Amino acid sequence: MTEHVRRETSGGVLTLTLNRPEKKNALTRAMYQALGDGIDEAGFDPNVRCVLIQAEGDMFTAGNDLGDFAAVNAGDSAANEARREGNPLLAALARAKTPIVAAVNGRAVGVGVTMLLHCDLVYVSEDALLTTPFVNLALVPEAASSLTLPARIGHARAFSMFVLGEAVDAKKAVDWGIANAAVPADQLRARARAAADAVAARPPAAVGITKALMRDAVRIAERMEEEGRHFAAQLKSPEAAEAFAAFREKRAPDFGKVA
Repeated sequence: MTEHVRRETSGGVLTLTLNRPEKKNALTRAMYQALGDGIDEAGFDPNVRCVLIQAEGDMFTAGNDLGDFAAVNAGDSAANEARREGNPLLAALARAKTPIVAAVNGRAVGVGVTMLLHCDLVYVSEDALLTTPFVNLALVPEAASSLTLPARIGHARAFSMFVLGEAVDAKKAVDWGIANAAVPADQLRARARAAADAVAARPPAAVGITKALMRDAVRIAERMEEEGRHFAAQLKSPEAAEAFAAFREKRAPDFGKVA
């Protein structure tokens, strides 16, 4: 485990808390591993009937640390090796057997949004803002979100989030079916915990079967693998090099000059 993901089990609920607020909870390799391990282990622990994911600070997560992406694009061998090993959080989400509840405070970016599509209940603070700016960075969707997001909100809305980078506020997230409810920030954790407790109080076998019947785990895993191939190729592309340079230099990217 890492100090950037706190772990606590009580009342049948495993709580995983993102704890890197000084970096807006941007996810490192160690954090992905800790989250993935927690979700995987919950599936084999009879004392855990629900997983709750939440975050410290004023932001759920800024998504993947862009420095890691830039390092891959620049040919850093260690960064490339880590990418080849795959993302342990995404793999765990694909095979998750235990219900997952999310409490989303403030902004969620990239994987901070796509992971919600694998959660069974999602609560957002009233100031929440969800963005999936993959194409802005010359990348493609991940976490099987090219499958799950259009299924959830429709093609046109999903395309606007992926390609135009449209931000989705708390009300829209609820109206579109990404989240169950928007609540005041100071009530968010209590509301999400109450939902997790309610899930944990239900008959676990019936809950687990219901979750399994509601999702196609094989198709999700296959789509993750397909996305991963495209993501890896784009990460090393001239388009991505221009996107990362523009971000670093605080300017608009010029993809027209990319060969």
